[in-house]
Amino acid sequence: MLFIVAGVTGIGIAATLILNAFNSNMVFFFSPSQVVAKEAPQERSFRLGGLVTEGSVEREDDGLTVHFTVTDNQHTIPVVFTGILPDLFREGEGVVAQGRLGDDGVFHAEEVLAKHDETYMPPEVAEALEKAEKAKQSSNSDIQNAPAGAGGSI
Repeated sequence: MLFIVAGVTGIGIAATLILNAFNSNMVFFFSPSQVVAKEAPQERSFRLGGLVTEGSVEREDDGLTVHFTVTDNQHTIPVVFTGILPDLFREGEGVVAQGRLGDDGVFHAEEVLAKHDETYMPPEVAEALEKAEKAKQSSNSDIQNAPAGAGGSI
């Protein structure tokens, strides 16, 4: 009986350690709207995905540090990355950056991934852009359908 209890205890400890390792290595994906809504973790690394905003790419004199913004067409997050960007990194194209959100509201990327051809966009990025577009259309239709003089006071 003692061997069975020891075996079950050992299996339980091993399972706990394995699950803890999986949890600490998981990297979740968030859109700029989710980051603005404070759904993204502050203390952990995560992936930020969306489109590189047109006209936002600025390179520092060191040749390696790049500042740009990522948008889901609803919200925009500033990103800073030091390193070599993928060849397919361009303004207006899909991107996924992995890193941490700083206290200053800037996403400090450790890795930047760009789409690999003209038709591919990471599923998470496509879904986030679609949600943001639907929310934008919904808010526009609510404004257009509001009766005249229904503005109310703030």
